[in-house]
Amino acid sequence: MRSLPSVEPVKASSVARFDHECEVLVVGFGCAGASAAFEAAAAGADVLVLERASGPGGSSALSGGELYLGGGTSVQKACGFEDDADNMFAYLAAALGPHADEEKLRPYCDGSVEHFEWFLARGITFNESLFDAPSWMPLTADGLMWLGENVWPYNTIARPVPRGHRPATEGFGGWLIMEKLVEAAKGAGAACHTDTVATALVVGDEGRVVGVTARRYGETVTYRARKGVVLTTGGFVDSEEMLRQHAPVLLGHGKVSAGLDDGGGIRMAAALGAATRHMAEAEIALTALPAMVTRGMLVNGLGQRFVNEDVYPGLFSVAAVRHQPGPYWVIIDEEGYEDIPERDRWGVRPEIVAETLAELEETLGMPAGALETTIGVYNRHAERGEDPYFHKDAKWLRPLRAPFAAIDPRLGFVPGDGDAAVRGTGAAGFTLGGLRTTVDGAVLDQSGRPIPGLYAAGRASSGIHGEGYISGTSLGDGTFFGRRAGRAAAGEA
Repeated sequence: MRSLPSVEPVKASSVARFDHECEVLVVGFGCAGASAAFEAAAAGADVLVLERASGPGGSSALSGGELYLGGGTSVQKACGFEDDADNMFAYLAAALGPHADEEKLRPYCDGSVEHFEWFLARGITFNESLFDAPSWMPLTADGLMWLGENVWPYNTIARPVPRGHRPATEGFGGWLIMEKLVEAAKGAGAACHTDTVATALVVGDEGRVVGVTARRYGETVTYRARKGVVLTTGGFVDSEEMLRQHAPVLLGHGKVSAGLDDGGGIRMAAALGAATRHMAEAEIALTALPAMVTRGMLVNGLGQRFVNEDVYPGLFSVAAVRHQPGPYWVIIDEEGYEDIPERDRWGVRPEIVAETLAELEETLGMPAGALETTIGVYNRHAERGEDPYFHKDAKWLRPLRAPFAAIDPRLGFVPGDGDAAVRGTGAAGFTLGGLRTTVDGAVLDQSGRPIPGLYAAGRASSGIHGEGYISGTSLGDGTFFGRRAGRAAAGEA
């Protein structure tokens, strides 16, 4: 196994001269870093942001752009929905659990409307229309979407209200959010050094973090932060060594990142005694189209259903990859496929079609009779509009009839991606665990005490998540707690 590079803290007394100095040093220029930099600069601090890539954005800029916001935003109201913080909290506590961080989730929900207004003030707009269909990400410019709030069991826990807020652009919107946040941070006075990767924390004689060492074009550069350092360096999905140690469920699967989420910030703080939390948790996305899954069914390698297919797709992905034998298959009939609007098919076409379930079972390598039993039971209940096993909503229930098709998630969404030579597992993800922090971003040590001068936010920290994940909660909590960390660092004496 390849060893990880040293991240041992550097004593300030060993630094003869700092090359650069500021009050608040933010390490990483994704959504959390941009939010922290803006708030710190707006509070009057001299702010410098280090970014290891040649420009800001990181994984945030490549994301779908969903922001999980609620509590009664103007977009929700315009679309005819009434929401409140308690209702939002009830859903997220269940969907992000077990073991969601309710200490952070409570202020996140209570402050959600204000956070939405903050985005508006940064120039991010949202169309007042709802995409009312299951999807990983709408290809429309609708400003609101469902993210599992209207399905069992969550519709029995909280009043169903959509909270997926999407910036006013079609398809992927992370780039637009980052464009506005970076513009806001720089407009508030934050400076940025690109192509600069932090390598270690610099610590004073009393254990206070006073800066970082970094590498830029092969040279060592030192930075002093008179008030605080904010780590917003992302997770660790791009470190095979860290995945082996903490989140092996993602080994061998695709990576949802910009390629630079190597856990460096987490390791630098841990080397100083920082505590971590939920390091084994991960977001997982199975390459299965919700529009197809809901109209048919999702089965494991033994031809068995295991989830209500209309649930948020990240949850059916986790249910599959963590708990079911693969490979996984989307089973749909001709009527179901033809019912999907062509734009929502994302170019996916069935490659395995059969007139009988026995033929399909043989082709897929399933036990004889397994799929016939599964669909037979499903059809019997669907005739009555029921799903007593998994409680799929009645609007998606109808008997499946020949001819049948099986879609292989390993083939990807884009035609041609699934060539046998490059076929993947059909799943990709990123890590959710990280540094243990307070609601204001202060990094805690193993004894639960704040490490003076050190803050973290975004995927470098452990946020609101437990064992579950909902789209929009990374950009949502990264920006929300990034803002708080920036303000706290700027307020340091």
